[in-house]
Parts: sequence; structure tokens; C-alpha cells
Amino acid sequence: MTVTDTTRSAAPVLPAERGRLSAAVLRALRGGPAPDPAGVTATDPYGDDLQLALYLLYELHYRGFEGVDEALEWDPGLLAFRAAAEERFLAALRADAGPAVSVEEAVDALLVEPVGDDGHSVSHHLKDGGELWKLREYAALRSLYHLKEADPHLWVVPRLRGRAKAAMVAIEFDEFGGGRADRVHARLFAELMADLGLDATYGRYLDAAPAPALATVNQMSLFGLHRRLRGALVGHFATVEITSPPGSRRLSQALRKAGAGPAARRFYDEHVEADAVHEQVVRRDVVGGLLEDEPDLAPDVAFGIRSTGLLEGRLGEHLLTAWRADRTALREPLGA
Repeated sequence: MTVTDTTRSAAPVLPAERGRLSAAVLRALRGGPAPDPAGVTATDPYGDDLQLALYLLYELHYRGFEGVDEALEWDPGLLAFRAAAEERFLAALRADAGPAVSVEEAVDALLVEPVGDDGHSVSHHLKDGGELWKLREYAALRSLYHLKEADPHLWVVPRLRGRAKAAMVAIEFDEFGGGRADRVHARLFAELMADLGLDATYGRYLDAAPAPALATVNQMSLFGLHRRLRGALVGHFATVEITSPPGSRRLSQALRKAGAGPAARRFYDEHVEADAVHEQVVRRDVVGGLLEDEPDLAPDVAFGIRSTGLLEGRLGEHLLTAWRADRTALREPLGA
């Protein structure tokens, strides 16, 4: 089964609110007053309300929303609110990412693969179980990023120089299909979704996504949209590329075990092959080139790696807690 780009081209509809912050942002997007930044202070930085509010504001920089004025992308009131929400989120990430380590120690930790299911690995759990309903939920949640795969990382390109920039662009060229529309990774993921009987419309499963899933996507936008966080974005990118091949291999095996078709497996098979090469380029040229050029960014690169692990761990815990209890990990079930 294939998917045409037209199925994902339209701006998504606005989701339902999840609290006072997201309600205030939604009112502003519909033409009301800008929300008050002071309201952010006492909010759970990882909670549904703040994470949805951030997601809504970040999405203005991507495809926006149906019926929302495109000029609101740079509305001063919304930007002031976003800045307050970002600082709340960023402060939590810095506090919870753990003690500072060197870039070498952070990267080395990424290279340690569990021998089997250690109780925390989503990809091991899916591979060992091969249950289609869990794979469908996982694909629905990951669609919030994968239908715009690599877009958040592009923000860092103008902030890099020399070897780091050249290597980053080379990897991104692969992410966007090497010049072939049918091989763009977002397109491959849409075909995976269609194979699994999911709706591949951009933003379709936003209402179903719990806060831990939103946080993993918001982190990329946070790092990408701020030049001061370029080191953290490179750390995030390194984490994704280094950990992708083994995880993608297990997910491809899980899809095969569940009886999914070749279109579903193609996305992960592509990442097993491509990211194995990317891993070396990222370590040597993107991270190495950046730190050769700006060695003072080393703590930020390590923070990007560790905070990515933190959020992926929180998402994994959410998924596995629900699935082991044989219940949905989504805010609303997918249906047939």
C-alpha cells in the first residue's frame, strides 16, 4: 500500500485542550488574547497541559493548524508565553538529566546495548511479543515526529560551520530521500502507517498522544529553534543516529512477527542500513567537527544526549506500564 503526499499536505485541525495553559493557547490561536506567561510557573513541566501548549506553539513553525492565521507564528504575546513555558521545560530537563559527564562518557553509554529485554526496552518488548495492537499504538505516537522526520534537526544547519555543517547536511540529504520523493523517510513512515491500517494524515493522532510522547517531539523543537542550544541539538541528533540501527532492527522483526507487510518493514529496514553509516559520520564529523570548532559546547552536547535518554526513558516507562497491564498507552483508543 502506498501513500501520496496529498494525504499529509493539509494543516491539521486543532486538538482538544488539556488544562488552562493549553486552553489559553487554543483561544489565542482562534483569535483571542495571548495567554499570560505568569501562569506557567506552577505547572508540571512534563504534564499534558504544558506539553500540549508547547506543541501547539512549535507547530506554528512547521505546518500550522487549519484556520489559524499564519502571522501568529511570530506573535509577540505568544512568543513571550512560549519563552516562559520553554524555560520551565528546560529547567526540568537540566535538573533531571543527571550529573554532568564528558561527551565521550555520554556517547559510550549509548553504545552499550542490553543483551535482551532488560525490562525497560520498548523495542525488545515489541520484538518479543509481536502484538499488532501495540505496534499500531507505537506507530501512531511516533507519527508526531516521523511524519516530519529530520525537519527539527534542520534548524541547526545555519548554526554550524565547516566539517560539522557538511556532515550534517550529508546525513539530512539521506533523511530526505537522497533527492527522491519516494524515499523521503517521512513518506516511508506514512506508508508504514497505511500498511498497519492507520491514518497517515499529518497530526492525526495528536489528541491520542500522552504527555511523554509530546515531550520527545517538543525537545527537538526547543533545541532546534534556539541557537544557544545548538550543542544540545547535536547531542540529540547523535543519540538518535547512534541508537537507531539496533532498535530499528528489532522493530522490523516485531512487524514481521506480527504479520505486517513489506511497506511497514521498509521504514525500519532503511534505518538499519542508513543509520549504521550515519553513526560513524555523526560521531566523527558532526560531534567531532562541532567540538573542534567550538569546544566550549561540550557540556551542551552531553546534556543533549542525556536529556534525550531521560525523555525516551519516561516514554518507554509509560508505554510498558500500560502494555504490561494489557491496556492502551494512548489517551484514546485507536479502534479497529
